[in-house]
Amino acid sequence: MNWTVAIGVDTHKNTHTASAFDLVGHRLGRLEVRANSAGYLELLEWARSLGEPAFGIEGTASYGAGLTRLLMAAGVPVYEVERPKRAERRAGKSDPLDADRAGKRLLAGDGLAEPRGLGKRETLRALLVERRSAQQARSSALNQLQALLLTAPPRLRERLGDRRGEQLALSCLRLRPRPSEPESTALVAVLRRLADRVTQLDQELRAVDQAVTQTVAELAPELLAEYGVGPFCAAQLLVSAGDPRRLRSDASLARLAGVSPLPASSGKTQRHRLNRGGDRQLNYALHVIALHRVRFHPETRAYHQRLLDRGKSKREATRCIKRALARRFYHLLITNPRLHYATT
Repeated sequence: MNWTVAIGVDTHKNTHTASAFDLVGHRLGRLEVRANSAGYLELLEWARSLGEPAFGIEGTASYGAGLTRLLMAAGVPVYEVERPKRAERRAGKSDPLDADRAGKRLLAGDGLAEPRGLGKRETLRALLVERRSAQQARSSALNQLQALLLTAPPRLRERLGDRRGEQLALSCLRLRPRPSEPESTALVAVLRRLADRVTQLDQELRAVDQAVTQTVAELAPELLAEYGVGPFCAAQLLVSAGDPRRLRSDASLARLAGVSPLPASSGKTQRHRLNRGGDRQLNYALHVIALHRVRFHPETRAYHQRLLDRGKSKREATRCIKRALARRFYHLLITNPRLHYATT
C-alpha cells in the first residue's frame, strides 16, 4: 500500500461528498464539490494536499463515472465500495455519513472492487443498452400491429391476417386509405406509422449489430473464435468482466456470472443449489453459449452426456457446463492485453 490518505466519496447527480481519513482512521476533513470537471479537480487537489490519496467511491459506473475517469487518468488508486448495508443505515443516513463509511471500508479493505474499465468497454455497454431498447421497442410495435388487426375491418383482416413479424410490417407500409371506406382511414394511418417505426428500428439494429461486431473483433477476436460465441455474447463477456485483472481467478468470474454453485447440504444430504445472484445478463450469455454447444459441439455434448449418466438432471448438467465455460473464458480474457485499462 503506497497511499497514506483514504478518501471515501458518496456520489450523487449534482454533488459529491468526500471524507478523508489517515491510516489509523482519524478523519482529516470533509469536502463537498459539484459533480463536474471543476469539482473533480478541486477534490483531487484537496486530497493530494493531505498526502498520497486513494479513493473509495460508491457508484463508479453511475454517478461516480466522471470522477472515476479523471482519477484513473491521473494515476490515483480507485476502488469501488459497496453501498451501506441495512444494519449500517440504522445508525443514520446522510451524504457525510455515507462518505465516512466509504472511507472506512477502504481502510479496512472490506468489499472493495476495482472499476470495470472505460474506453471501448463503455462503448460496447452503450451499444448493448441501445440494442436491448431497440429490440423491445420493435417487439412492442409488432405486437401492437397484430393487436390492431384483431378489431380491424374484414378487408384488412383478410388481407393481413396471415402475416407475422417483418412481413406484416412491410405489408402495412403498402396500405393506402380508400375513399369508399372512410371508417378505416385513421386505422390505416396508424398501421403505416407503426410499420414505419419497425422499419426504422430494423435499420438502427443493423447499425448497432455492425458496430458491436467490429468492436468485439478489435478487442477479443479469440472470443469470436470459440465455438458458439457470437458477437453479442462476446460483447457481454467484455462488458461484465471489464479489465480481467480485477478478477482474482476463474471462480471470481463464475461468481460474477452467478454460475458458481452454492453449498446447500444438511446432514446426510450433500448438494449444491443454483446461485441466483451475479450479473444476470452475463449469466444469460453463458446460458446461450452452453445450449448451443450442447446441441452442436461434439466435445461439449459428450461432457453433457457424462454428467447425465452420473445422475445429474439436465438443469444441473447445464450449470456445470456454464461453470466450465466461465473457467475457459477467464483464461482467454486474462491473457488478452487489449483488455487492460490503458488500451480499453
